[in-house]
Amino acid sequence: MKLMKRYLLLVVALVMPLTFAGAHTGQRLIGQSESDSVTRRKIGENFAEAIALVQDNYAGKLDFERVYKSSILGMLHTLDPHSSYFDRKEWESFQNDQRSRYTGIGASIAARSGKVYVMATFPGAPAHRAGIRFGDHIVDVNGEATEGWTSQQVSAKLLGPEGTPVQVKVGRLGANQPVEYKLTRAAVGLPSITNYYLLPNGVGYISLERGFNTTTHEETREAMRVLEEQGMTSLILDLRNNRGGLVDQAWKVSNVFLYRGQKILSMRGRPGVFQPRELVAFNPNPEDFPLVVLINRGSASASEIVAGALQDHDRARIVGENSFGKGLVQSVWTLGDGSGLTLTTGHYYTPSGRLIQREYSGRSFYDYYLRRGDKEAVQKTEEKRTDSGRTVYGGGGIQPDVEVKIAAKEAEYQRVWLEPVFLFARSLAAGQVAGLSEFKIDRPIVFNHRLGADEYRPNDKVLAAFKSYLRSQKDYTALESRVDKDADWLKRQIRYEIVTAAYGQELGRQVLLEGDAQMQRAVGEVPKAKSILEDFLRMRASKNGDGRRD
Repeated sequence: MKLMKRYLLLVVALVMPLTFAGAHTGQRLIGQSESDSVTRRKIGENFAEAIALVQDNYAGKLDFERVYKSSILGMLHTLDPHSSYFDRKEWESFQNDQRSRYTGIGASIAARSGKVYVMATFPGAPAHRAGIRFGDHIVDVNGEATEGWTSQQVSAKLLGPEGTPVQVKVGRLGANQPVEYKLTRAAVGLPSITNYYLLPNGVGYISLERGFNTTTHEETREAMRVLEEQGMTSLILDLRNNRGGLVDQAWKVSNVFLYRGQKILSMRGRPGVFQPRELVAFNPNPEDFPLVVLINRGSASASEIVAGALQDHDRARIVGENSFGKGLVQSVWTLGDGSGLTLTTGHYYTPSGRLIQREYSGRSFYDYYLRRGDKEAVQKTEEKRTDSGRTVYGGGGIQPDVEVKIAAKEAEYQRVWLEPVFLFARSLAAGQVAGLSEFKIDRPIVFNHRLGADEYRPNDKVLAAFKSYLRSQKDYTALESRVDKDADWLKRQIRYEIVTAAYGQELGRQVLLEGDAQMQRAVGEVPKAKSILEDFLRMRASKNGDGRRD
């Protein structure tokens, strides 16, 4: 009963500040009245009555932690889809993501065919130093067998405070017994930039996939410095699947390409509570090479700030799919028990005045996130103009200048081939496939490698071995007839797995970009980006009167 009372007090305590967040002591907010106090008290009484009824009559065991968390989440999600609550462990993970780090063993894991495997390790992390490899099957963590576990369950056991021990046993092809590792958890870096390299013709590529965290601007500048030293004359900035993050980092990344005084975004919220802000560029000498920005439906929030600012000022060519459409600003609070809240306190607007937030009223949380249709994606609820007078729209994300949709067959490939390709590649990398010893990788990942054009590139002999593998597996026998039709995709996916095993996920992703239709179109749009840049510079020169930089 004491535990129930504790959680009840926490829930009631949250109702009050959430209703009037931002008030100073002794300050009465606009709209506050005696009826507000009555309402809050009624909410607390109703919650207490419901909990008491559940505790007295529920047939199962009551989990107060889940009830408490669900109550808070339910309350917040009636406000908007982005206000949220995190328990203590989730809040710690959230904060670590913001700092571009976490503490664990430093391995990427995933479930395949009901088992959890190591996909890759990270440079200098405990798993890499110890010798854990691609394809290792995690069979035991701290004496607990992982049979039937999800990847999330395994991950929860591998994560933990820095300096604490964890024992991991892995099943490895070619080893008669599980290989045991005694590791010490450590801080593992999660940089925002997952990959950058130089393409032919001086085209640089930077992938900002992991969100805008505390190190994003610094990482971007360093990647650009390296690429310029290698001869970069134009840049593709990949913001696909970048879910957002820190507004100040989006501001600083946009500032790299825009002139001092050019608006990047403005933020407005509840009068008297949220102080309006306008963020402008402060760079007297921005980078002046052609720029193409890639976006898709996974590009949200801070990534939309960057894409929107560059589009509104006609500084970049935007390629890909309509972005997610999140124009809400969240403030964060750490609560007394170590949990935390993100609460929507404002809206942000692009330089032209666009609010790109999608409509969320009248639909479920699930529909908002997972059931987006093409009609919704191209909503045009407010018309604005870029610096050169081009029409752009708000109310439904950032619409690309050049739309390139991902073919529906890509999802089909993933659904059909993901598991058999991985399992075959695991055997190939372990040297278990006869006649293909050149693909054997009997060592941990080697990082900072420059991939050769033909390195680990599968040929028809590999596809023949893959067919043989499918015939030997009753779950995949029927797929053999599809191999020749899907040969190009399969060769690329097998190469991705092997390159990842040899050199890590960064180079693995580089392999996947070879067949990426959006990426190929981005490369093709570089000449147009050059033309846009010339117009941008002429417009800037005309404003200055003499063409000088200010």
